[in-house]
Amino acid sequence: MPGAPSTHVKICGLRTPGDVASAARAGAAYVGFVFYPPSPRSLTIEEARTAALAAPPGLAKVGLVVDADDDLLDAILARVPLDMLQAHGTETPERVAQIRARSGLPVMKAVALGGPEDLPQLDLHARAADQILVDARPTADAALPGGNGLAFDWRLLVGRRWAGPWMLAGGLTAANVAEAIRLTGATQVDVSSGVESAPGIKDPDKMVAFIDAAQERDHGFRKPA
Repeated sequence: MPGAPSTHVKICGLRTPGDVASAARAGAAYVGFVFYPPSPRSLTIEEARTAALAAPPGLAKVGLVVDADDDLLDAILARVPLDMLQAHGTETPERVAQIRARSGLPVMKAVALGGPEDLPQLDLHARAADQILVDARPTADAALPGGNGLAFDWRLLVGRRWAGPWMLAGGLTAANVAEAIRLTGATQVDVSSGVESAPGIKDPDKMVAFIDAAQERDHGFRKPA
C-alpha cells in the first residue's frame, strides 16, 4: 500500500473558487493568490477572499505580494484568510522579518536564479525566511518577476540544501517536473503558467497531469484510480 506522496505541489495564480476546488481535487498542498496588478493572475482583495474561503481545510493559502507596503499588507490580511505570505519582489531579509512580524504569518521568499552568481542570495534569504522559493531569473525586458514560464539550469541546485524547507519553481510543466525533481531533490514544486490554457486561465486537466507527474516519480508513489 503506497504512502502519501512526499512531493508537495503549489498551484499559484488561482483566481476563482472553481480554480481552488480544481486544485484541491487534483491534490495540491498549497494554492497561491497574486496581489500584483500587472499580472494577468492578479486578484482584488475581495476576489481573493471569495476564492480563499472556498479552500477546504488543510489546503494552505498563500498570498503573493511584490514589494508590498504595510498598508497593502494590512488591507489584504484584514479580509483574506491566508496561511502564508510569499514575497516575490526585491524584499531584503530585513523586510521579510518585518512582514513576518507585522502579519504573524510565515513568509516564503522568492529568489531569482539565473546562474552561479545568484546562489549566495539563496543562502542569505534561507536564513531569514521560513521557506525559499527558487525561481528563474526573468529576462531584462520581462514585465513580471515570476510566472513567465522560464526555467533555469536545475543542475545549479544539485546537492544544495538549506536548514528550512524550499520550493522549486520556474517553467515547470507536466512534461519536465519529474526530471526537475530528480535533478534537484526538490520535495516541493510550484507551478502557474504550466497549468494554464491562456495567461491567468487555469486548466483543471493540466493541474491533474502536473500533480500526477510530480508525485508518480516520487518514491514509486502512484495515485489510486
